[in-house]
Amino acid sequence: MKGKIALEEHFATEETLMDSAGFVPEKDWPELKSRLLDIQDRRLRLMDEHGIEVMILSLNAPAVQAIGDHRKAHETARRANDFLAEEVAKRPDRFRGFAALAMQEPELAAAELERCVKDLGFVGALVNGFSEDVRHSKPLYYDMPQYLPFWATVQTLDVPFYLHPRNPLPPDAGIYDGHGWLLGPTWAFGQETAVHALRLMGSGLFDQFPALRIILGHMGEGLPYSMWRIDHRNAWLKAKPKYPAKRKIVDYFNENFYLTTSGNFRTQTLIDAILEIGADRILFSTDWPFENIDHAAEWFDSTSISEADRLKIGSANAARLFKLDR
Repeated sequence: MKGKIALEEHFATEETLMDSAGFVPEKDWPELKSRLLDIQDRRLRLMDEHGIEVMILSLNAPAVQAIGDHRKAHETARRANDFLAEEVAKRPDRFRGFAALAMQEPELAAAELERCVKDLGFVGALVNGFSEDVRHSKPLYYDMPQYLPFWATVQTLDVPFYLHPRNPLPPDAGIYDGHGWLLGPTWAFGQETAVHALRLMGSGLFDQFPALRIILGHMGEGLPYSMWRIDHRNAWLKAKPKYPAKRKIVDYFNENFYLTTSGNFRTQTLIDAILEIGADRILFSTDWPFENIDHAAEWFDSTSISEADRLKIGSANAARLFKLDR
């Protein structure tokens, strides 16, 4: 399929590059480094070869979210956003930008998102999970009350928010002791992000801001498979849910969330996601440079779905969500 739009597609600046070094063996680091730092050369050639018309670019992880000094985090985000805006301006027909945000300080994050959308032309934000802040003893998750004004800004700007994974901090990762292979994209990324997403759903956030749109990668971080059980566990007890939200979790999942195919190129998983959330809320992505563009595109172009759904997932949904046709 030609004309695909991909939206979990990462880059790094020299300032954030080493945040990605631990995700591959040392012998493979030169290759990943080269992929992360390239935007206008190899990336574009691969896009051309595999029918990707537009990439929405985002900063690598955890980057800004792992900077404990909120002022430094904000300055790093601004520099990354300015750099990305310059790169997008070189090929505005092929690239768009997601804002990096220092969520350690919600007011600054809201102001930076507004700057990125209104002044730099970005189409939303991508944030790498919870944020660290030396002023707080625990990680900052975005269902916390101090983030309500930030979410009000997101809704007012009418742009999506991509909740991207990161590993749990060592004090919270005891279950992985001795099993480090489970960290990262193998398992811990998905579990960490799924819990964060459920916190948002259960908090009542979408009752207050019903127009918010949250994007999850990797075919939904396992959530589509679990939706029924989340809402119906021990249903014979007839107990009311112990969360502030007014509706079932599945209602928010189906109305406020979108999923991408990034890094999860399996037809059975895609069909499950379609059955749960609908083809109108799934978006093609590759997860370059951590996954191969050819693996993503060749699978998607031949996967056993209807051509109508292929067009929606491949490009039409993203064009509508990000207003790319305007």
